[in-house]
Amino acid sequence: MAKINIYHLYPAHLNLYGDRGNILALCRRADWHGIDFEVVPVEPGGEVDFARCDLLYMGGGQDSDQKMVADDLKTRQSDMSRAVEAGMTIFAVCGSYQLLGQYYTTSNGEKIGGLEIVDLYTEAGPKRLIGNAVIKCSLWNPPRTLVGFENHAGKTYLRTGLKPLGEVQIGHGNNGNDKTEGAVYKNVIGTYLHGSLLPKNPWLTDYLLNKALCYRNQAFQPAQLDDSLEQQAHDSAIRLAGSRRHKRLSSRA
Repeated sequence: MAKINIYHLYPAHLNLYGDRGNILALCRRADWHGIDFEVVPVEPGGEVDFARCDLLYMGGGQDSDQKMVADDLKTRQSDMSRAVEAGMTIFAVCGSYQLLGQYYTTSNGEKIGGLEIVDLYTEAGPKRLIGNAVIKCSLWNPPRTLVGFENHAGKTYLRTGLKPLGEVQIGHGNNGNDKTEGAVYKNVIGTYLHGSLLPKNPWLTDYLLNKALCYRNQAFQPAQLDDSLEQQAHDSAIRLAGSRRHKRLSSRA
């Protein structure tokens, strides 16, 4: 039986807007697909062997936790970078997504150094970018939609050559200006989408499981699953995002 190790980074500190549900979705779908798995919680200051990690999950956190998380992760930077270059899968949400980059500048001007794993940077903007979002994602051919909820003051900019996770259809995305959302580097995916994201987008969950298996030269043999409930949740989120967008546009008319 295929098996993967899922590391859950700082679960007590990085769990905004139901982000813990992403771990639940990974575990449930792994079980449904017949994949054996182990979830390893990673606590600040604890010993971590990234050589054993197949899929690292990093949830969103409060701004007040950001510096502590950044400082602790800096001690793991070289090990994480080596694992990423070897093919380890990372799924990072919001604040964790920002920390994968070069730096994050706070609203008071403090510059917090990132892990420099992904070539992007983030600077705090004058207002928060909030709302339900829909993006078109080209990880599949033809592209598929991803839906989620964003709430961030940081405005993230991808440097030349870095691929976004998707193109914004509804919402703000990385910075509210260039219509990009998230980033993809090797087997690393970063995104601002909370909600939690994976239960409403099962095709992304399966994509991450597949990448984690391929990292260890194991084949992904997906079961025939009934995703009708997940599809209903996905479609409902699209309708909700569209209705709120319509209300905002009407109020400006």
